[in-house]
Amino acid sequence: MNKIPVNDLEAPELDIFARLSETQLLHYHEPEPGLFIAESPNVIMRAVEAGYQPVSLLVEQGALDKEARPVLQCISEHMGEETAGRLPVYISDREVLKELTGYALVRGLWGAFRRRPVQPLDGFCEKKDRLVVLYDIVNPTNVGAITRSAAALGMDGMIVTRDTVNPLYRRSARVSMGTVFNIPWTVAGDCEPGSSDIVHKLKELGYVTVAMALKDRSLGVDDPVLKEQRRLAVILGTEGYGLPDNVIDACDYTVKIPMYHGVDSLNVAAASAVCFWELMK
Repeated sequence: MNKIPVNDLEAPELDIFARLSETQLLHYHEPEPGLFIAESPNVIMRAVEAGYQPVSLLVEQGALDKEARPVLQCISEHMGEETAGRLPVYISDREVLKELTGYALVRGLWGAFRRRPVQPLDGFCEKKDRLVVLYDIVNPTNVGAITRSAAALGMDGMIVTRDTVNPLYRRSARVSMGTVFNIPWTVAGDCEPGSSDIVHKLKELGYVTVAMALKDRSLGVDDPVLKEQRRLAVILGTEGYGLPDNVIDACDYTVKIPMYHGVDSLNVAAASAVCFWELMK
Protein backbone atom coordinates (compact mmCIF):
# COMPACT_ATOMS: atom_id res chain seq x y z
CA MET A 1 0.00 0.00 0.00
CA ASN A 2 1.39 3.39 -1.02
CA LYS A 3 0.47 5.27 2.18
CA ILE A 4 1.04 9.03 2.11
CA PRO A 5 0.39 11.01 5.34
CA VAL A 6 -1.51 14.28 4.82
CA ASN A 7 0.85 16.84 6.32
CA ASP A 8 0.05 19.82 4.11
CA LEU A 9 -3.62 20.64 3.52
CA GLU A 10 -2.61 22.89 0.61
CA ALA A 11 -0.77 20.12 -1.28
CA PRO A 12 -1.86 20.34 -4.94
CA GLU A 13 -2.41 16.58 -5.23
CA LEU A 14 -5.28 17.01 -2.76
CA ASP A 15 -7.06 19.62 -4.88
CA ILE A 16 -9.27 16.99 -6.48
CA PHE A 17 -10.68 16.09 -3.06
CA ALA A 18 -10.80 19.52 -1.50
CA ARG A 19 -10.80 22.49 -3.84
CA LEU A 20 -12.26 21.53 -7.21
CA SER A 21 -15.98 21.65 -7.96
CA GLU A 22 -17.84 18.83 -9.65
CA THR A 23 -17.79 20.81 -12.90
CA GLN A 24 -14.04 21.38 -12.64
CA LEU A 25 -13.48 17.67 -12.05
CA LEU A 26 -15.69 16.85 -15.04
CA HIS A 27 -13.48 19.00 -17.29
CA TYR A 28 -10.18 18.24 -15.51
CA HIS A 29 -8.44 16.57 -18.49
CA GLU A 30 -10.36 18.37 -21.24
CA PRO A 31 -10.68 17.52 -24.10
CA GLU A 32 -10.21 14.04 -22.59
CA PRO A 33 -12.72 12.76 -19.98
CA GLY A 34 -12.15 14.18 -16.53
CA LEU A 35 -12.41 12.84 -13.00
CA PHE A 36 -15.09 11.92 -10.49
CA ILE A 37 -15.10 11.28 -6.74
CA ALA A 38 -16.69 8.11 -5.38
CA GLU A 39 -17.79 8.06 -1.74
CA SER A 40 -17.77 4.94 0.46
CA PRO A 41 -16.17 1.51 -0.07
CA ASN A 42 -19.30 0.10 -1.74
CA VAL A 43 -19.41 2.76 -4.45
CA ILE A 44 -15.64 2.66 -4.95
CA MET A 45 -15.60 -1.12 -5.39
CA ARG A 46 -18.50 -1.00 -7.86
CA ALA A 47 -16.52 1.55 -9.89
CA VAL A 48 -13.45 -0.72 -9.84
CA GLU A 49 -15.51 -3.77 -10.82
CA ALA A 50 -16.92 -1.77 -13.75
CA GLY A 51 -13.38 -1.04 -14.96
CA TYR A 52 -12.98 2.61 -13.97
CA GLN A 53 -9.34 3.56 -13.36
CA PRO A 54 -8.60 4.75 -9.79
CA VAL A 55 -6.35 7.80 -9.37
CA SER A 56 -5.99 7.98 -5.57
CA LEU A 57 -7.76 7.30 -2.27
CA LEU A 58 -8.38 9.59 0.69
CA VAL A 59 -8.72 7.63 3.93
CA GLU A 60 -9.33 8.35 7.60
CA GLN A 61 -6.70 6.68 9.75
CA GLY A 62 -9.36 4.79 11.68
CA ALA A 63 -10.86 3.37 8.48
CA LEU A 64 -7.60 2.10 7.02
CA ASP A 65 -7.92 -1.57 7.95
CA LYS A 66 -11.69 -2.06 7.96
CA GLU A 67 -12.63 0.00 4.89
CA ALA A 68 -9.55 0.70 2.74
CA ARG A 69 -7.92 -2.73 2.71
CA PRO A 70 -10.95 -4.50 1.11
CA VAL A 71 -11.01 -1.74 -1.52
CA LEU A 72 -7.32 -2.24 -2.29
CA GLN A 73 -7.89 -5.99 -2.45
CA CYS A 74 -10.68 -5.37 -4.96
CA ILE A 75 -8.35 -3.16 -7.02
CA SER A 76 -5.67 -5.85 -6.89
CA GLU A 77 -8.10 -8.55 -8.06
CA HIS A 78 -9.49 -6.52 -10.95
CA MET A 79 -6.52 -4.40 -12.00
CA GLY A 80 -3.47 -6.19 -10.69
CA GLU A 81 -1.26 -6.00 -7.62
CA GLU A 82 1.02 -3.42 -9.21
CA THR A 83 -1.85 -0.94 -9.70
CA ALA A 84 -3.05 -1.48 -6.13
CA GLY A 85 0.48 -1.18 -4.76
CA ARG A 86 1.34 2.12 -6.42
CA LEU A 87 -2.03 3.83 -5.96
CA PRO A 88 -1.59 6.90 -3.72
CA VAL A 89 -3.50 6.46 -0.44
CA TYR A 90 -3.63 9.77 1.44
CA ILE A 91 -4.18 9.23 5.16
CA SER A 92 -4.92 11.44 8.14
CA ASP A 93 -7.24 11.56 11.12
CA ARG A 94 -10.95 12.34 10.87
CA GLU A 95 -10.83 15.98 11.94
CA VAL A 96 -7.97 16.88 9.58
CA LEU A 97 -9.77 15.36 6.59
CA LYS A 98 -13.00 17.04 7.59
CA GLU A 99 -11.14 20.36 7.63
CA LEU A 100 -9.64 19.51 4.23
CA THR A 101 -12.84 18.50 2.45
CA GLY A 102 -15.52 20.25 4.49
CA TYR A 103 -17.26 16.90 5.01
CA ALA A 104 -17.05 13.81 7.16
CA LEU A 105 -15.94 11.11 4.71
CA VAL A 106 -18.62 8.48 4.12
CA ARG A 107 -17.35 5.42 6.02
CA GLY A 108 -13.98 7.15 6.12
CA LEU A 109 -13.08 6.73 2.47
CA TRP A 110 -13.22 8.61 -0.84
CA GLY A 111 -11.76 7.58 -4.17
CA ALA A 112 -10.83 9.62 -7.23
CA PHE A 113 -11.32 7.98 -10.64
CA ARG A 114 -10.82 8.75 -14.32
CA ARG A 115 -14.02 9.12 -16.32
CA ARG A 116 -14.58 7.29 -19.57
CA PRO A 117 -15.85 8.76 -22.85
CA VAL A 118 -19.64 8.81 -23.17
CA GLN A 119 -21.02 6.90 -26.11
CA PRO A 120 -22.75 8.74 -28.97
CA LEU A 121 -26.52 8.35 -28.87
CA ASP A 122 -26.86 6.25 -32.04
CA GLY A 123 -24.43 3.60 -30.86
CA PHE A 124 -25.69 3.70 -27.30
CA CYS A 125 -29.25 2.88 -28.34
CA GLU A 126 -28.33 -0.30 -30.19
CA LYS A 127 -29.91 -3.40 -28.61
CA LYS A 128 -31.67 -1.34 -25.90
CA ASP A 129 -35.46 -1.51 -25.95
CA ARG A 130 -36.38 0.25 -22.69
CA LEU A 131 -34.77 3.62 -22.03
CA VAL A 132 -35.34 6.42 -19.55
CA VAL A 133 -34.48 10.03 -20.36
CA LEU A 134 -33.66 12.38 -17.48
CA TYR A 135 -34.65 15.77 -18.86
CA ASP A 136 -32.98 18.66 -16.97
CA ILE A 137 -33.21 16.97 -13.55
CA VAL A 138 -30.97 19.10 -11.35
CA ASN A 139 -31.24 17.42 -7.95
CA PRO A 140 -28.39 14.89 -7.51
CA THR A 141 -30.39 12.88 -4.97
CA ASN A 142 -33.18 12.36 -7.50
CA VAL A 143 -30.73 11.45 -10.24
CA GLY A 144 -29.14 8.86 -7.96
CA ALA A 145 -32.50 7.42 -6.89
CA ILE A 146 -33.76 7.20 -10.49
CA THR A 147 -30.52 5.50 -11.50
CA ARG A 148 -30.92 2.91 -8.75
CA SER A 149 -34.54 2.20 -9.70
CA ALA A 150 -33.72 1.97 -13.41
CA ALA A 151 -30.96 -0.55 -12.73
CA ALA A 152 -32.94 -2.58 -10.19
CA LEU A 153 -36.15 -2.73 -12.21
CA GLY A 154 -34.64 -3.75 -15.52
CA MET A 155 -34.42 -0.68 -17.74
CA ASP A 156 -31.82 -1.10 -20.47
CA GLY A 157 -30.19 2.31 -20.21
CA MET A 158 -30.41 5.99 -19.27
CA ILE A 159 -29.98 9.15 -21.30
CA VAL A 160 -29.36 12.44 -19.52
CA THR A 161 -29.72 15.87 -21.07
CA ARG A 162 -26.86 18.35 -20.83
CA ASP A 163 -28.59 20.29 -18.04
CA THR A 164 -29.23 17.18 -15.95
CA VAL A 165 -26.88 16.56 -13.03
CA ASN A 166 -24.19 14.16 -14.17
CA PRO A 167 -24.83 10.66 -12.78
CA LEU A 168 -21.20 10.38 -11.62
CA TYR A 169 -21.35 13.47 -9.44
CA ARG A 170 -20.47 12.46 -5.92
CA ARG A 171 -23.91 12.58 -4.30
CA SER A 172 -25.69 11.07 -7.32
CA ALA A 173 -23.36 8.07 -7.40
CA ARG A 174 -23.63 7.58 -3.62
CA VAL A 175 -27.45 7.75 -3.60
CA SER A 176 -27.50 5.24 -6.46
CA MET A 177 -25.50 2.90 -4.17
CA GLY A 178 -23.02 2.53 -7.01
CA THR A 179 -25.63 1.16 -9.43
CA VAL A 180 -24.63 3.96 -11.81
CA PHE A 181 -21.81 1.54 -12.72
CA ASN A 182 -24.28 -1.25 -13.48
CA ILE A 183 -26.63 0.44 -15.93
CA PRO A 184 -25.43 1.93 -19.23
CA TRP A 185 -25.94 5.68 -19.58
CA THR A 186 -24.96 8.49 -21.89
CA VAL A 187 -25.40 12.23 -22.40
CA ALA A 188 -27.57 13.68 -25.16
CA GLY A 189 -24.81 16.14 -26.00
CA ASP A 190 -26.09 17.15 -29.43
CA CYS A 191 -29.59 18.04 -28.22
CA GLU A 192 -30.19 21.71 -27.47
CA PRO A 193 -31.28 22.54 -23.91
CA GLY A 194 -34.98 23.33 -23.62
CA SER A 195 -35.75 21.77 -26.99
CA SER A 196 -37.58 18.62 -28.00
CA ASP A 197 -34.54 17.44 -29.97
CA ILE A 198 -34.08 14.32 -27.84
CA VAL A 199 -37.67 13.22 -28.53
CA HIS A 200 -37.26 13.56 -32.29
CA LYS A 201 -33.89 11.79 -32.19
CA LEU A 202 -35.34 8.84 -30.31
CA LYS A 203 -38.24 8.62 -32.75
CA GLU A 204 -35.74 8.48 -35.62
CA LEU A 205 -34.09 5.55 -33.83
CA GLY A 206 -37.39 3.69 -33.68
CA TYR A 207 -38.59 4.46 -30.16
CA VAL A 208 -42.12 5.21 -29.07
CA THR A 209 -41.75 8.16 -26.69
CA VAL A 210 -43.64 8.61 -23.44
CA ALA A 211 -43.80 11.82 -21.39
CA MET A 212 -44.46 11.41 -17.68
CA ALA A 213 -46.64 14.45 -17.00
CA LEU A 214 -49.70 15.58 -15.05
CA LYS A 215 -52.04 16.05 -17.98
CA ASP A 216 -55.73 15.15 -18.07
CA ARG A 217 -55.53 13.54 -21.50
CA SER A 218 -53.10 10.81 -20.51
CA LEU A 219 -52.74 7.07 -20.46
CA GLY A 220 -52.52 5.27 -17.15
CA VAL A 221 -49.06 4.02 -16.31
CA ASP A 222 -50.40 0.44 -16.50
CA ASP A 223 -52.01 0.83 -19.94
CA PRO A 224 -51.31 -2.31 -22.05
CA VAL A 225 -50.47 -0.20 -25.11
CA LEU A 226 -47.18 0.77 -23.45
CA LYS A 227 -46.03 -2.79 -22.86
CA GLU A 228 -46.88 -3.69 -26.44
CA GLN A 229 -44.23 -1.34 -27.81
CA ARG A 230 -41.01 -3.01 -28.89
CA ARG A 231 -38.87 0.05 -28.18
CA LEU A 232 -40.00 2.57 -25.57
CA ALA A 233 -38.35 5.67 -24.12
CA VAL A 234 -39.80 7.20 -20.93
CA ILE A 235 -39.02 10.89 -20.45
CA LEU A 236 -38.92 12.35 -16.92
CA GLY A 237 -38.92 16.07 -16.21
CA THR A 238 -37.25 18.28 -13.67
CA GLU A 239 -38.41 18.74 -10.10
CA GLY A 240 -41.28 21.16 -9.61
CA TYR A 241 -41.85 22.20 -13.22
CA GLY A 242 -41.86 18.83 -14.93
CA LEU A 243 -41.41 18.60 -18.68
CA PRO A 244 -41.75 21.63 -20.97
CA ASP A 245 -44.91 21.67 -23.09
CA ASN A 246 -42.91 21.40 -26.31
CA VAL A 247 -41.38 18.13 -25.10
CA ILE A 248 -44.74 16.73 -23.98
CA ASP A 249 -46.35 17.70 -27.29
CA ALA A 250 -43.56 16.00 -29.25
CA CYS A 251 -44.01 12.66 -27.47
CA ASP A 252 -46.24 9.88 -28.76
CA TYR A 253 -48.00 9.41 -25.42
CA THR A 254 -48.42 11.20 -22.13
CA VAL A 255 -48.65 9.03 -19.03
CA LYS A 256 -49.57 9.83 -15.45
CA ILE A 257 -49.91 7.88 -12.23
CA PRO A 258 -53.35 8.04 -10.57
CA MET A 259 -53.29 9.97 -7.27
CA TYR A 260 -55.48 9.66 -4.18
CA HIS A 261 -56.23 11.47 -0.89
CA GLY A 262 -55.74 14.89 -2.43
CA VAL A 263 -52.09 14.24 -3.38
CA ASP A 264 -51.33 15.91 -6.70
CA SER A 265 -48.02 14.25 -7.61
CA LEU A 266 -45.11 12.04 -6.58
CA ASN A 267 -41.47 13.00 -6.37
CA VAL A 268 -39.86 12.30 -9.76
CA ALA A 269 -37.70 9.51 -8.33
CA ALA A 270 -40.71 7.77 -6.75
CA ALA A 271 -42.73 8.19 -9.96
CA SER A 272 -39.90 6.67 -11.98
CA ALA A 273 -39.88 3.53 -9.84
CA VAL A 274 -43.64 3.06 -10.29
CA CYS A 275 -43.31 3.52 -14.04
CA PHE A 276 -40.35 1.15 -14.41
CA TRP A 277 -42.11 -1.53 -12.37
CA GLU A 278 -45.25 -1.34 -14.47
CA LEU A 279 -43.32 -1.45 -17.74
CA MET A 280 -41.09 -4.35 -16.81
CA LYS A 281 -43.39 -6.65 -14.81
